[in-house]
Amino acid sequence: MNTVEIRWHGRGGQGAKTAALLLADVAFKSGKYVQGFPEYGPERMGAPITAYNRISDEPITVHSNIYEPDYVVVVDEGLLDSIDVTSGLNPSGAIVVNSAKGADEIAMKLKGYTGKVYTVDARKISVAALGKYFPNSPMLAAIVAVSKVMDKDQFLGEMEASYRHKFSKKPEVIEGNMNALRMTFEEVCV
Repeated sequence: MNTVEIRWHGRGGQGAKTAALLLADVAFKSGKYVQGFPEYGPERMGAPITAYNRISDEPITVHSNIYEPDYVVVVDEGLLDSIDVTSGLNPSGAIVVNSAKGADEIAMKLKGYTGKVYTVDARKISVAALGKYFPNSPMLAAIVAVSKVMDKDQFLGEMEASYRHKFSKKPEVIEGNMNALRMTFEEVCV
């Protein structure tokens, strides 16, 4: 595998930065070379944010933002109307959008992007699994499912270990997040 580059678009408080950092963490634990970083500006709750991942089998020597990603993750569908989320996106890659709509309907909003379009209803999944709307876990599983940067079982194992460490006193949070990840693997739509 060559280096896979992923760009995340979301709003402050939705967990796009956290998801990018989690992906870097679990990919690193699986033996990959990784980068996971946000692009900082005047972010505040609800403001558009961008985060990035590079994942590779070889050492990564590039240290810049990602301008021509292989994959794009859109955590907030509303950003499709205000940001060109497909800018530089490789047509042989894909975009994953958090939406209850089908991929065909979303594709019409993507300024002529000709690559693969996937949707996942992160709201439905997170409310069912966690009782609240936290889109980052479903979107994290969705990009792993689409990009195949990691083996599904290895990803789920590393995520469970990460959640057990982070939420050791809250087993219901661990179980809810793991359910959200598993549900997403079943529901990513093309």
